[in-house]
Amino acid sequence: MNRSVDFFDTQFRKQVASRDFALNPFEAAVLPFVCGRVLDLGCGLGNLSIAAARNGARVTAVDASATAMVRIADVSREENLGIAAVLTDVTTYRIADVYDAVVAIGLLMFMPRDPALDLLAEMKAHVAHGGVAIINVLIEGTTYMDMFQPGAYYLFRRDELERSFTGWKIELARRESFDAPGGTKKEFSTVVARRP
Repeated sequence: MNRSVDFFDTQFRKQVASRDFALNPFEAAVLPFVCGRVLDLGCGLGNLSIAAARNGARVTAVDASATAMVRIADVSREENLGIAAVLTDVTTYRIADVYDAVVAIGLLMFMPRDPALDLLAEMKAHVAHGGVAIINVLIEGTTYMDMFQPGAYYLFRRDELERSFTGWKIELARRESFDAPGGTKKEFSTVVARRP
């Protein structure tokens, strides 16, 4: 995880310096579903966590980036948002409560297959009945690999997220492709699934 954490911490420092806090397209698409008690795993700079808290959600934001956690804690304190900012290695974080929304945008692909699927199962187990799991991952077809530590990532199959929520109501499912440096591509899958 170190290469990935370093990659993003460097990016986050640049974003903080330039005050670039806009929601990314995935965060903007899922924001309407992020309400009630929220767990945002791998929250990055906390743009989604902060937007949800501004809308009244009670958010626990978890990430391994000190830069991100300082930013979230500062905004939460300044705006009295009550966000619990947890600085930890997300791969070892254990979910203790049940939430109305459990979010992992751009997280699960930064671990090998088995730990990624184990964390996905743990996330599903901690979604309240009627609540949602919100997952975004890179999928097969992605050719931009600079942010990955070799051997410590997993590109999901194209329909793997949807299939992992059999029996849940799929509120949103979309795939998107983005150009990346050096003529490479990033292929994403985003799913919002509601627990029955």
